[in-house]
Amino acid sequence: MMISHNNLHFSLIFSHFYVKIAILSNKNAEKSLFYCTFVTIKNWRAIFAHTDISRIKNNIHTYLFMKKIFLSAALLAASLASFAQQNPLWMRYPAISPDGSTIVFAYKGDIYSVPSQGGEARQLTTNAAFDSYPIWSPDGKKIAFASNREGSMDVYVINANGGAPTRLTTNSGSELPVAFKDNDHVLFSANVMPTAQSNLFASREFSQVYEVSTQGGRPKLYSVLPMENISINAKGQVLYHDCKGYEDKWRKHHTSPITRDIWMFDGGKYQKLTSFKGEDRNPVWAQDGQSFYYLSEQNGSFNVYHRNVASGKDTQVTHNQKNPIRFLTSSQSGLLCYGYDGEIYTVKEGAEPQKVNISITTDNAEPSLVRQIRSNGATEIALSPSGKEVAFVMHGDVYVTSVDYKTTKRITDTPQQERNVSFSPDGRALVYASERNGVWQIYQAKIKNASDKNFTYCTDIEEEALTHSNLTSQYPAYSPDGKEVAFYEDRATLRILNLKSKDVRTVLDGKYNYSYSDGDIWFEWSPDSKWLLCSYIGTGGWNNTDIALVKADGKEVHDLTDSGYSDSNGKWVLGGKAMLFESDRAGYRSHGSWGAEDDAYLMFFDLDAYDRFRMSKEELELAEANKDVKEKKAEEKDEKKKEDKQKKAEEKGKTEVEKVKPLELDIDNCRDRIVRLTVNSSRMGDAILDSKGEKIYYQAAFEGGYDLWCHDLKENTTTLMMKNIGGGGFVADKDVKNLFLCNGGIKKIDLASKQTKGIDFEAPFNYKPAEERQYLFDHIWRQVKDKFYDPNLQGVDWDGYRKVYERYLPYIDNNFDFAEMLSEMLGELNASHTGCRYYPSGASLQTAALGVFLDPNYEGDGLKIQEIIKRGPFAVKKNEVTPGSIIEKIDGTDIKAGEDYNALLDGKAGKNVRLTIKNAKGKRFDLTIKAISQGAQQELLYKRWVDRNRAIVDSVSGGRIAYVHVKAMNSESFRTVYSELLSDKNRNRDAVIVDERHNGGGWLHDDLCTLLSGKQYQEFVPHGKVVGKDPFNKWTKPSCVLICEDDYSNGHGFPWVYKELGIGKLIGAPVAGTMTAVWWETLMDRSLVFGIPQVGCRDMRGTFGENTQLNPDIEVYNSPEDYITGHDTQLIRAVEEMMKETKK
Repeated sequence: MMISHNNLHFSLIFSHFYVKIAILSNKNAEKSLFYCTFVTIKNWRAIFAHTDISRIKNNIHTYLFMKKIFLSAALLAASLASFAQQNPLWMRYPAISPDGSTIVFAYKGDIYSVPSQGGEARQLTTNAAFDSYPIWSPDGKKIAFASNREGSMDVYVINANGGAPTRLTTNSGSELPVAFKDNDHVLFSANVMPTAQSNLFASREFSQVYEVSTQGGRPKLYSVLPMENISINAKGQVLYHDCKGYEDKWRKHHTSPITRDIWMFDGGKYQKLTSFKGEDRNPVWAQDGQSFYYLSEQNGSFNVYHRNVASGKDTQVTHNQKNPIRFLTSSQSGLLCYGYDGEIYTVKEGAEPQKVNISITTDNAEPSLVRQIRSNGATEIALSPSGKEVAFVMHGDVYVTSVDYKTTKRITDTPQQERNVSFSPDGRALVYASERNGVWQIYQAKIKNASDKNFTYCTDIEEEALTHSNLTSQYPAYSPDGKEVAFYEDRATLRILNLKSKDVRTVLDGKYNYSYSDGDIWFEWSPDSKWLLCSYIGTGGWNNTDIALVKADGKEVHDLTDSGYSDSNGKWVLGGKAMLFESDRAGYRSHGSWGAEDDAYLMFFDLDAYDRFRMSKEELELAEANKDVKEKKAEEKDEKKKEDKQKKAEEKGKTEVEKVKPLELDIDNCRDRIVRLTVNSSRMGDAILDSKGEKIYYQAAFEGGYDLWCHDLKENTTTLMMKNIGGGGFVADKDVKNLFLCNGGIKKIDLASKQTKGIDFEAPFNYKPAEERQYLFDHIWRQVKDKFYDPNLQGVDWDGYRKVYERYLPYIDNNFDFAEMLSEMLGELNASHTGCRYYPSGASLQTAALGVFLDPNYEGDGLKIQEIIKRGPFAVKKNEVTPGSIIEKIDGTDIKAGEDYNALLDGKAGKNVRLTIKNAKGKRFDLTIKAISQGAQQELLYKRWVDRNRAIVDSVSGGRIAYVHVKAMNSESFRTVYSELLSDKNRNRDAVIVDERHNGGGWLHDDLCTLLSGKQYQEFVPHGKVVGKDPFNKWTKPSCVLICEDDYSNGHGFPWVYKELGIGKLIGAPVAGTMTAVWWETLMDRSLVFGIPQVGCRDMRGTFGENTQLNPDIEVYNSPEDYITGHDTQLIRAVEEMMKETKK
């Protein structure tokens, strides 16, 4: 039966022993079902003897009983729909009203208001979307806030007393309110594009500030400079804190060049007001208009300070020691409001801070359980020995499904995460890793009833923990004889568990392995269960891994490949007589970061198998024909015996574990028995050899995604079998007739027919959001503890911070808040490369770009073109559009003065757009261009920035100095630098400026420094004519490197190495110490990512690059005025220094 109350629907579900009251809530984006109570009913059959509800109602006793049930449900609905929370936590972005009477704040994705003295909070927004960042208008009548109601963050305005909000911005990018310029205009930040005059680097880190009317309309540029936390006084003086480049905004306790400073903009001039080397943020004008309050970490944690503009004298207002103060605002009377420890406080200077006691009554309680049926999202698979079932992991739970039907059995149902699932050889057990109780351990699930033939249809499953340690245990796999399970402990040590005795032994010491990211170390059992192949770095070989052969008793370890190249993914083939593996020894090598193109190889452990493999097709046929009759009959008999045995096992619902003779491995000179199988190196996925050793199937990416290829080793032919099969490892059936792949869905590839069939499943999934967030919190905390580059975590009380931040979890019900809370916790580490990122789905239609600068001062109808960007849509074809032209219509729609036009470009990227244009000569015409994405326009702006810098260097140096920019520390950037630096235009110039400003990192320091450190030692002279020199592939003349605060990671590492090796001078602004290698782990949720700085770079003096500032030889800065006018003081100084250098 169904009733409704307060937008909640109640269903009475009758069962044999109880009535279950289910509540359906429409508050969330997806309809959610959760069970709230059970009402036990005795003597069920006596009370409800009939299933016909109309007949039941005729029984008055039954009717009264039903009435009580409904009344209880209604009362329960009222309590659930309006439960109150006293002193809730994680109230964010509080802002006090100008008159000091009211505070607005964000909580659980909605905006609330509360009297500044405390009390019952009033909910102002109730949309299912995420609403946050509220700010007040000067008159206190309006509140602006940000919301993702249309997919991306837009600015909205609402009456201070509530009501329907008005959307003010429409671009598909992220737009956040910063301040009210006046009662009728909101200032907001957005990353659209800088002005044509400025030399600001086009980056997502450098947003502009725009103003928009509270009635909506076309935004106007307010500041091309990034201005954050703007405060405007009665004189129109603007306070703000700057943004110098990338660092996680929630990082704490650091003193470095990237930290924020407070500035004042007054009468067209910019004045820096703070100079503390750490964080100074969030300025707000004081009541006198001559001083301001702000947040600073001067005493180690964010506190409130009061500073006089003229004297620069500080007074500390608050004195908190542990948690940071955030979100400072002030009323007109000087009552300050801020967030601290998840709560809201007010303070008057000279008085003690007062906590605002808040009670929140809300109807948006998050369901504790959401029952779902999912048909995609598998992240890994294992095939049963019979080939009839597939085990898979989906959202951290283990399932088994039929290959032929959708029927799916849930094996685990935990909010924690399971991984690394593997079938036992008889198909009646599964082994997997699970991170329960805060540590990964190995578990086994078995079919309990002997009468059940498989997992998919079994009636009962029993689970047991196989390991019981405080060390991470992962990647379990059964031995082929089913007697043991091998696994990695502490992400390095290879261990084996005997299933009968439960004894565990070490077979490879952890010092010979290192796991950078989960899943990057591996092993595989030999067919006879006596040996294992595994990853191996030896001593100090992290950058070029090998493959080891390890005896299962732990008494022998052999480095099979022992190469300076990287070898991986070893697999036993040909019955254990050879190993299939991948290596980059013949492939194209990347200059940046890690990686190269790979090939597939075979290494033979059996000389006869090696000789047979090298036979031609003709020789094989001859050898087969020369077999005597007795030998052929013996083979046929053995094959028949195997088939009969398998058939009997299938009839019994069992898979017979095949007995294998011990392998006789000829390891001596095995590196001389290596055969390359693939013809062309490629970005390889997985590879597999057929059972006869005649064909290799592999994934290779030559053009975009992965394709399936087959190389016939006897015919020496390569065939493209299927396009775009996707990534993921191969799982083959016993005869290698079918391949199974997992990349979200599960697919089966029939190799003979070249057909793909989806393995459909219907997996019951119990989503428990609060429990899952608790698990993810625990997981991140433990991952950092296990993998942070410094085992002492830089002296941070990580256990203590766990307690501090864990208490916020019950008050968080969305990933925006969750990611922010995790970033706050990770920020306590005072480390680079960390924080949590949430990637929501975003706007369904992305706003396209036209590849032009628009005149920001034009206020008439249409859009006035100020500059056509080189290489953009207007520049790639000849037309009559020039600067000064007006775009009057987009696809036939007029663009009126003051009207927002973004909607006309939504979803148009990559599509033809018809523009009606009136050019500078007054000619009106239609022109069709192909609009581009915002990202493509950012790339055009980058190239324009480089062109402009190159022109400045040419002009100032008279063509004597070369200029190159290093965009990123990757192979593509290196090849661009190499091409330009050693080109005919540049190689004969006197010196070069290597500009690496705004470089976000990668791994290129050694390549670049090698390129720039050449010393000429000879010339090439045919018949008296000089035609070249050695080294021809290096720069042999003076150089300098231009740096700035926005250089990060290897953007810090390269100039540090350059200076360390004494190659040349560093010029520009200091760089924060961020030279640390990171793993950005994608969480089980798939929309959340967090970083662990886990490989520190330590110089030969014992100093880590992390948190060690790099100072230039010549320190020079660009001023705000420089950025706005396009004057590059840093670049010009570099030219002057190089001109001096060449005169020596």
